[in-house]
Amino acid sequence: MSSVVASPIAPSRLPGFLLALAVAAVAFALGRAVPLIGGAVFGIVLGILVRHFAPPAARFQPGIRFASKQVLQWSIIALGFGLSLTQVAHTGLESLSVTLATVAVAGLSAWLLGRMLHVHDKLQVLIGIGTAICGGSAIAAVVPIIKPDEHDTAFAISTIFLFNLVAVLLFPLLGHLLGLTDLGFGLWAGTAINDTSSVVAAGYSFSHAAGDYATIVKLTRATLIIPISLGIALIVAWRQKHSGASDFSLAKIFPWFILWFLVASGIRTAGLVPEVALPVIHFIAECLIVVALTAIGLSADLRRMASTGPRPILLGLGVWAAVALTSLLVQHLIGRW
Repeated sequence: MSSVVASPIAPSRLPGFLLALAVAAVAFALGRAVPLIGGAVFGIVLGILVRHFAPPAARFQPGIRFASKQVLQWSIIALGFGLSLTQVAHTGLESLSVTLATVAVAGLSAWLLGRMLHVHDKLQVLIGIGTAICGGSAIAAVVPIIKPDEHDTAFAISTIFLFNLVAVLLFPLLGHLLGLTDLGFGLWAGTAINDTSSVVAAGYSFSHAAGDYATIVKLTRATLIIPISLGIALIVAWRQKHSGASDFSLAKIFPWFILWFLVASGIRTAGLVPEVALPVIHFIAECLIVVALTAIGLSADLRRMASTGPRPILLGLGVWAAVALTSLLVQHLIGRW
């Protein structure tokens, strides 16, 4: 847990971190010039273009990984200082019906479509849980339990990332066309986009209020990693008495930065953050988000994603579409849209 708040930029991380910072600075400036798109989206796109046309050397990779993971967590924690625990609890309960419906639909559609497309069980689980919960983090949580090969893991993460990118670019436009309110869009993004970085990017591209709401909904949804991973471990243990589920560890899979987000929110709730500091904190969080998403773009390999084959990508598309439509449908049924 302490790694979230105390991860120094080691010399080996510096080249990649500075590269992400430089590309992010351009993205941030473009985002200011074109606020409808925003710096976060520009960061992803510019990062992908740099990776595709001028792939960073191996010495840049430690810093890029640091920026894409650690800096993202810092940005979420910084956002916590602007959100009270009362708001977090209210939003979590308010979004619970939509969250549970989308998670259930993701699991069911992954199983049904996976059978139709003849995608094997482990890849079904990886794509299903990645779409249902929080992308790469959820996939990483179940890998020690179901033990897929590395190709399946990379395939699933690449597929999830592809639709994260589409969502960041498409959801804000669709949200405006559908006439969603800030809270309606935040609920849609927070329940229908799986990766935290993409939820944040889409939410704040729509509006500040939508970004705040989407972030809380997403963080609430991310806590489902724990019961779902435990459930999968129990199923694996039941099927194979001597499976590798014995090395399952809550400490390894739990998204500890959520606790620090709650600590930051607690400080805000206690009135220890002056109102005048909130715009500065939000600006810092925005900058951190742009750096993190730029690093994620610098990590994306378009060639590898294009060479993985159509069936798992079709599975990812089907599950993603089912979740997005379910979120809107449940919102409509409960009178939110």
